[in-house]
Amino acid sequence: MNLQAMKSIYIFEMSRFFRTLAQSFVSPVLSTALYFVVFGSAIGSRIDTVENVSYGAFIVPGLIMLTVMTQSASNASFGIYFPKFLGTIFELLSAPVSFLEVVVGYVGAAATKSLIIGLIILATSFVFVDITIAHPFAMFAFLILTCLSFSLLGFIIGIWARNFEQLQLIPLLVITPLVFLGGSFYSISMLPPFWQTVTLFNPVVYLISGFRWAFFDTADVSVTLSLLAIGGFTVACMAVIWWIFKTGYRLRQ
Repeated sequence: MNLQAMKSIYIFEMSRFFRTLAQSFVSPVLSTALYFVVFGSAIGSRIDTVENVSYGAFIVPGLIMLTVMTQSASNASFGIYFPKFLGTIFELLSAPVSFLEVVVGYVGAAATKSLIIGLIILATSFVFVDITIAHPFAMFAFLILTCLSFSLLGFIIGIWARNFEQLQLIPLLVITPLVFLGGSFYSISMLPPFWQTVTLFNPVVYLISGFRWAFFDTADVSVTLSLLAIGGFTVACMAVIWWIFKTGYRLRQ
């Protein structure tokens, strides 16, 4: 295992994050504040509680998941796309570094960035609402797993994309709608029976449900199913990345 190679990639990617530290911190705080104003105040004034939890507190796990998923995918996709765009990817491919070491460096950095942003949003939420985390260790576990799995997805997107438009296509047109329709700002039990069944085909439901359970000890689906869903998603992404490096798909073009 080439630890020096992984460390070099990780530090290089993290340095880009710290160069734009103000933007990286200010943007999620402002976005969270706006969501609380729109959803917490406007809608929360009409909905007192959801599953015995105040609406303002209920949307906190959804807000964190919304930002973490999109940020993880975007950070990882940009991280691997720029070496392709600049042509420096060939230096990486010719170096004595395995695909696993490359993935650990890039995905580890993207997941770390998203984890920091997720914790910032959590801290910001305490300013607006009173939150008690029922299972703090489970909360951190779900947060880390989500950061890792969606960073893996972003890594795949970065390799697949041929231009900057494609780079933003899946995060904007796939991930964000799935999060909004996955129970981020409501419980799926509030939907009619038909739409409850349809919503269960949305994989994001299981991630948000498990994360919300860690906060309020209540979930739309089984926590075991949530863990199986995120575990299966992570394994599937790793299998795709292994295939990409084995075949050279869009890496050597």
